[in-house]
Order: sequence, then structure tokens, then C-alpha cells
Amino acid sequence: MYQRGIRGAITVDNNSVNSLEHAVVELITEIQSRNNFKVNDISHVIFTLTDDINCVYPAKIARDNFPDWKYVPMMCMPEMKIIPSLNKCLRVLVVINTNIAQQEINHIYLKGASILRKDLNKV
Repeated sequence: MYQRGIRGAITVDNNSVNSLEHAVVELITEIQSRNNFKVNDISHVIFTLTDDINCVYPAKIARDNFPDWKYVPMMCMPEMKIIPSLNKCLRVLVVINTNIAQQEINHIYLKGASILRKDLNKV
């Protein structure tokens, strides 16, 4: 069994709880369905946000919308401010325990974030 990281990103329309909630739910749902893992396979999750999103912690949204994620260790951090960079962007790294090969992981980049890592994005 190996630990594998699943990367994902999505942009939000505005800095609001509602907008971020939709983004977190959409991104997590897509990552989980495209990579076919169970919550007990998750080692930990790291969220980063650009500095123009500060309305709520994505980990709180994940716990509120995915009750089985209650015991998943999650951290939220600011994204580095690199100029130029994508605004209003939520990124996530979901680390899972799996036997899947690294190249078989489906990294998910949605909405405006689809311009990131085009080499990895299979959506």
C-alpha cells in the first residue's frame, strides 16, 4: 500500500460562504468519484486559498457536507502570493492510502482552474 496525493483546484465566483461551499462540494465530489476511494483510505487533506478568499474554512465546509469526513485530518492554509497567479482559487491535496499507481491518479481542475496543470487534468 502506498500514499498517493490527488491534486485538485477550482475557482469561485466570489468571496462568499455560498460560493465556496458549492466549490468545495463540487471539487471533493469529483475527486472522490473519479478516484474511487473510501473515506477510510484518506490519510489527510490540505486546502489552500488565494488571499481573496477568506469567508470560511474549506475544512469546515467539507465536514458539514460530508459527515463521514468527520475524523479526516484537514488543514487550511493561504496559497503563496505569486504574481501573476489565478485569483479566487481553492486548491486541495487529498492524500490517500492505495495500491493505485501514481500515473493512474485522476487530478481534478475545474472552472477557471482548468488552466492549471493541463498535463495532469483528465477532465
